[in-house]
Amino acid sequence: MKVSSFKAATLLLLSLSLVLVSRDVFAASAGLLKAQKEAEAKGFIFETGHDEIVAKAKKGGAIQILSSSEPASYPHLIKSFKNRYPFLEVKMVETSGTDAAQRFLLELKTGRATEFDVVNLSHDYYPEYLPFAKKFDILGMAEQGVLNIPLKMVDPKNRTVVSLATALFVVAYNKNLISAEKVPNSWEDFLKPEFKGKKFMVEVRPLVYSIFASCPEQGLGEEWMVNYAKKMRAQEPVWIRGHSRGLAYLNSGEQLLHSGTYYHSAVRLKSKSPKDNVGIKFVEPVPATLLEPEIVLNSSRNPYSALLFLEHEASPEGQKILDDNEPLKASIHFPLSAAAKEVKGKKVCLNDYKTFPITHKWEKMAVEAFGFPREEKAK
Repeated sequence: MKVSSFKAATLLLLSLSLVLVSRDVFAASAGLLKAQKEAEAKGFIFETGHDEIVAKAKKGGAIQILSSSEPASYPHLIKSFKNRYPFLEVKMVETSGTDAAQRFLLELKTGRATEFDVVNLSHDYYPEYLPFAKKFDILGMAEQGVLNIPLKMVDPKNRTVVSLATALFVVAYNKNLISAEKVPNSWEDFLKPEFKGKKFMVEVRPLVYSIFASCPEQGLGEEWMVNYAKKMRAQEPVWIRGHSRGLAYLNSGEQLLHSGTYYHSAVRLKSKSPKDNVGIKFVEPVPATLLEPEIVLNSSRNPYSALLFLEHEASPEGQKILDDNEPLKASIHFPLSAAAKEVKGKKVCLNDYKTFPITHKWEKMAVEAFGFPREEKAK
């Protein structure tokens, strides 16, 4: 009797488990179908399974990616992608600079840019690219687990854009010319009398100032940024164009301080230089901005292969490649990225999707507050 009772209890538990599993599967399926229906009602393409995406990708051919990532990452991204999808061929082409972005956007508008499947969106013209995106509901598919993409990497409004990287800004200095203790500990410290008169560099294309404008909740904001830019002008800084050039001046001892430069560029210089002359200091709130936003083009001949590549770039494997080769530019929204680790416990001013489209406007306002400066040669 005891054995029979045990068997009966076991069967009852198994039955209950099957009921619960079936209920969960049904709920998940219902949620997936509901998300698909809502997406399609808004004109989006929504696939309910990753296998469906792969099956459709197999029917396509090679894809081309127009990327603003460092070319050093390309062979690693392609190799790792082909390890997972050996039937897909990928070519990556570099783009950089405002002029190149403007030319490509003109080609898009005239229908001539047909060879690319995934393209980078320059922040200077971000809103103008959006009509050319394939209307995949990337956010919806990521929410439902169809795509393995961290949700915060996706533009929540447009749902078709994935930002793959993040730039952090730091104060950089020549360790032989100034001690770490005397380097500014706040952004306002640059306004002190001892830093007046060619004592530090300011980038004439002030992306970091647009980040300041994006964060009123951090005590900054647009008005603060404009006033700060005017006060920085009164400090008579050295105007510089190009973060790599400014860091080279620091490394050679031609300049003392940089008032806001790329963290990844500073780390790259330190890793390549036989000298260890450049120091780095994080000043709070740490300025950060989205980088490498990409879309699948509506004109893509192989949109499902392109979608899989975009997912791969956002995957843990793809993000590690960006951190290893850019270096340290993987998304702040990827928990294991260098950026996420560096800012943990710190106040951050992030220029995210809410403000990213008006970055260019704020840059113009900062340049005007600077008095439209020109780059100066190091002395």
